[in-house]
Amino acid sequence: MQRPLFTLQNHEEFHEDKTSGIKDCYKDLEAADLNAGMSCLLKIWVNNSLSSLQHPCLAFATTIPALEVMQLVYRHLATFTFLTVMDQDNSTISEFIMLGFTTDPVMQKILFAVFLVVYTLTLLGNSSLIVLICNDSRLHTPMYFFIGNLSFLDLGLSSVYTPKILATCISEDKSISFAGCVAQFFFSAALDYTECYLLAAMAYDRYVAISKPLLYSQAMPLKLCVFFVAASYMGGFINSVIITKDTFALNFCSDNVIDDFFCDIPPLVKLACGKKESFQSVLFFLLTSNVIIPIVFILATYLFIIATILRIRSTQGRLKAFSTCSSHLISVTLYYGSILYIYARPRSSYSLDRDKIVSTFYTVVFPMLNPLIYSLRNKDVKEALKKLLK
Repeated sequence: MQRPLFTLQNHEEFHEDKTSGIKDCYKDLEAADLNAGMSCLLKIWVNNSLSSLQHPCLAFATTIPALEVMQLVYRHLATFTFLTVMDQDNSTISEFIMLGFTTDPVMQKILFAVFLVVYTLTLLGNSSLIVLICNDSRLHTPMYFFIGNLSFLDLGLSSVYTPKILATCISEDKSISFAGCVAQFFFSAALDYTECYLLAAMAYDRYVAISKPLLYSQAMPLKLCVFFVAASYMGGFINSVIITKDTFALNFCSDNVIDDFFCDIPPLVKLACGKKESFQSVLFFLLTSNVIIPIVFILATYLFIIATILRIRSTQGRLKAFSTCSSHLISVTLYYGSILYIYARPRSSYSLDRDKIVSTFYTVVFPMLNPLIYSLRNKDVKEALKKLLK
């Protein structure tokens, strides 16, 4: 019988060991050793995710202290990003105030509980999927390589938004520093744009898998897959630098109240005063290059996929071919649909209250759904999970 990945102690010892490990992370971070602190936190995060496959209730044991560590990491990243991306003399205010969803203390506690559950499930689902893909040789294919990278992106996206949302829900201090807002904006834009490109690359992967099933591995070698992922990150981060510099170069006058739960383009532009015409041109260019062009590419790819499927004679063969890309199609529809709703509408139709709900979906809920979308109906993933739990 295969030995378990590791053996759990009793709950008290488990919690004590994890808390001790997190304290060590604190020491590294307070000493400004960001690399050591991040490595320490990542090790605890992965170990906790693995153990939660056997004991899901233990996932909550380190969530709160881990959030505190992530806040400390975030402050270091905020300062670094602000000094790297921005000119230091272009700020007209020192901090922003986040209104969030509600000012009702009871509702804030309820929202905290909801977001905590969603965030925990996001961490467990995505990190578990990454572990399964790395652990099982049957999942060492181009498709799962992209799915693993998508899960990694979703972990990053969720961690950019949710810890600050949780802190805002239970804290009387609703402020975020100007540098912190820049950092959140920069990393969220970079990861969002990267995911747009990655979903386009995954569409091409699905086309190759359906049109050349016997030559799939040869047509999608590892070097090509790595190139697609690297190009996605490069495009995402380059475009994020552009939009971040242009957004925070705006003059915010004396108004610093953001009617949202994170630093995003619509509420920040609403705060800005002065000329915005040049910024709108940059925003249109970035929307076209990061969203419209990938969508057009995905649609064109699926037209070829449909044409290929229609050439398959048997009904069973057609259904099997379509099932290989159904998960990706659902993911693309949900992700791009919410982004287009937020950013591609006329400025006159903006409704920040309504947009908060849609923003919550693609920033917080969507990263939780992706592991379910790609694994619920996937026999290979289910078998890999059974093998890991033996």
